[in-house]
Amino acid sequence: MTTKARQMKLSLFLTGDGNYHMAGWRLPGATSDGGQNIQRWVEAAQKIESGKLHMLFIADAASPPHTNDFETQSLTSRIDRMDPIPILSAVSMVTRNIGLASTMTTTYLEPYNLARTVASLDHISGGRAAWNIVTGSNKDDALQFNRESHAPHAERYERAEEFVDVVRGIWDSYDDDAFPRDQESGVYMRPDGVHLLNHDGKYFKVRGPSAVPRSPQGHPVLIQAGSSEPGMNISARVADVVFTSQSNLSVAKAFYDNVKGRVENFGRRPEHMLVMPGALLFMGETESEAKEKFEKLNSLIPLRVALARLSSNLGGVDLSKFDLDAPMPDIAANSARVSAVQSYIEISRAEGLTLRQMAMRSAAAKHHWTLIGSVTQVADELEAWFREGAADGFNILPSDVPSAINGLVDKLVPELQRRGLFRTEYEGKTLRENFGLPRPPDRSTRLGLRKTGA
Repeated sequence: MTTKARQMKLSLFLTGDGNYHMAGWRLPGATSDGGQNIQRWVEAAQKIESGKLHMLFIADAASPPHTNDFETQSLTSRIDRMDPIPILSAVSMVTRNIGLASTMTTTYLEPYNLARTVASLDHISGGRAAWNIVTGSNKDDALQFNRESHAPHAERYERAEEFVDVVRGIWDSYDDDAFPRDQESGVYMRPDGVHLLNHDGKYFKVRGPSAVPRSPQGHPVLIQAGSSEPGMNISARVADVVFTSQSNLSVAKAFYDNVKGRVENFGRRPEHMLVMPGALLFMGETESEAKEKFEKLNSLIPLRVALARLSSNLGGVDLSKFDLDAPMPDIAANSARVSAVQSYIEISRAEGLTLRQMAMRSAAAKHHWTLIGSVTQVADELEAWFREGAADGFNILPSDVPSAINGLVDKLVPELQRRGLFRTEYEGKTLRENFGLPRPPDRSTRLGLRKTGA
């Protein structure tokens, strides 16, 4: 029996306003109204579906950032973004295969509502929904939810662990065959196929059941986007996909081995969790052309915007007291952004960056891997990470839209397909099938409660 060669998973990661690079909206020909233009989302989704990508993945935060400094905010597009769930629901109506992932925070939402919302998207899309689990890093979110401050990192992750368990329990409210909807007999739902959750924990008390029958995927795909110690633990326990920020091969391999090595502790198989680092691509016909585009975009970032972005990504650290042209200072990890602070320090030391340079890098790609080169050079780098055990695939961060998406689908994907690294057709109908992930059994099957012949 021939074993199918391992192939990359690829997703497109977009912020709610569109372009990932902070100045992407300013590039001639780029979309500048993506935060409220649904047609732009439809076109992006259909384009990446034509390239057989796995997923459209939307980043989100409940509140606009930096609302204490509207002068700086006025120079960015980050204040303009719709809720991802209505966007993805609309997109589901004009696509057939592409996965639909939304970031939703465990810190400012309730698990019952989130479980119902994501399960509804899974039904609407025919089994293509995914939830990106985050505890939230935007301090301004707290001010929208009757709170005075953002909870500490440890508390947020403790709440997140319980939150995810409640969501999964709500998704298991019904067996797969709990709804016969038999018009002749009049039996719409089988009582023995219903399971109350009756959860009573530290943060939540939820009885259940769900208002939505079990979804096509059993559970929508779970993505976890955190690389701290608590983040890796929750990934190993529940995540189907890990979205991580890694900036060099050796560190990425170490992270991959670390988080995969934890999976078996929770009775799971390593291949049932996919590690997909973010990658910001700048491609051209030549390396010099790609560098020129990178430098042009970076030149459009106001310094005050770059510094505000870096300050936010470091958990709100005041950078005004530091020399911009000195090496980036050692900044202690804080309760808001533990793994991010460590990543920025590591990047600045490895590349010898000043604080000014690190701020500009942050505005371009945060602390994600940045690839600049020809299509062949970019494909070489992605292949190296994939083959050397640093990634199962990548979340592609488009610098600008639609140009970067067009380059991804029209140039990079065919090159990866030519190398046998990426598929030419979708494998199934659901996102789990296309990711090669198992469908979780319903509660009766899992606990051996199903009656013979049922």
